[in-house]
Amino acid sequence: MVVNDEIYGEFVVDKVLEELILCEPVQRLKGIHQGGASYLVNEKWNVTRFDHSIGVMLLIRKLGGSLEEQIAGLLHDVSHTAFSHVIDFVFENKEEDYHEKIYSSVVTNSEIPVILTKYGYSFEDILFDDSKWTLLEQPAPELCADRVDYTLRDMYVYGYISLEEVNRFLHNLIVYEGNMYLQSIEVAEWFVRTYYKEVIDFFMDPLNIYGYDRLAKILKLSLEKKILNLNDFLGKDDELIDKIKSSEDQQLLSLFKKLNPTVQVKEDRVDYDLHRKNKLRLIDPSIVKDGELIRASELSETIRMMGHTAYEKATRGMYVKIVDN
Repeated sequence: MVVNDEIYGEFVVDKVLEELILCEPVQRLKGIHQGGASYLVNEKWNVTRFDHSIGVMLLIRKLGGSLEEQIAGLLHDVSHTAFSHVIDFVFENKEEDYHEKIYSSVVTNSEIPVILTKYGYSFEDILFDDSKWTLLEQPAPELCADRVDYTLRDMYVYGYISLEEVNRFLHNLIVYEGNMYLQSIEVAEWFVRTYYKEVIDFFMDPLNIYGYDRLAKILKLSLEKKILNLNDFLGKDDELIDKIKSSEDQQLLSLFKKLNPTVQVKEDRVDYDLHRKNKLRLIDPSIVKDGELIRASELSETIRMMGHTAYEKATRGMYVKIVDN
């Protein structure tokens, strides 16, 4: 199978990856929007979990990661529910890790173990301990394939960065002692700036905050009315919407009418209709300099200031005024 990605280019993938890509749990991710409710209020915010999963796999490959780590990268998000992290707001789960809590159950009860066993792999060894996959996952504030791909992908697709800038960043990446690092402080400054465009400017865009808040209320009410059940969330975004709308529940239909691309909102810390805080996400990648690892903030006042500003914005949260819905 040839996989063509708009960021990383064209790759021929191994047979086991081909079967996994074509299996139902991975194909389902084509119907799961990475931005949760965002595509409902802005149709251009339409990156899917499938796009991201393929990207993580390819980035790991590009950096020389093993086939097993590529498999782990491809499958790391298969347990994301419909609308991604919106379910964390439905259940007021501040860690935003609901998909991680159900990961082993979703994988075990799918065709994934059969496929991996067919090729001589243990699904438990590959998928249930990501600490061994140091390219795929690293605790913040370091870089990892998951964190890097969703940042590059969203910001490129949504028009904030160019492919030339992406390629310059990728060219500067280096694998050192099994982990992903940068070599240039200038490139680090660019990525930190780009990352905060993602997790602050985009995630906390007033329109995004509005979308998440309203959709979470619709889904929570749908569960309370028993129009939806938890198992429905293992379907696709549009399947849940269709099920809710087909119920003809007038209260839910009325709420859905207010979740559309014509909604007008703005930030207003004094006269606001809703306030939302997201999970705190900070970045401060290490730089490989003369064979040593040095935190980027130790080399750049710009990065220190960006981190300080991001922390303040994230802990304050977003105050949203609904102008017209």
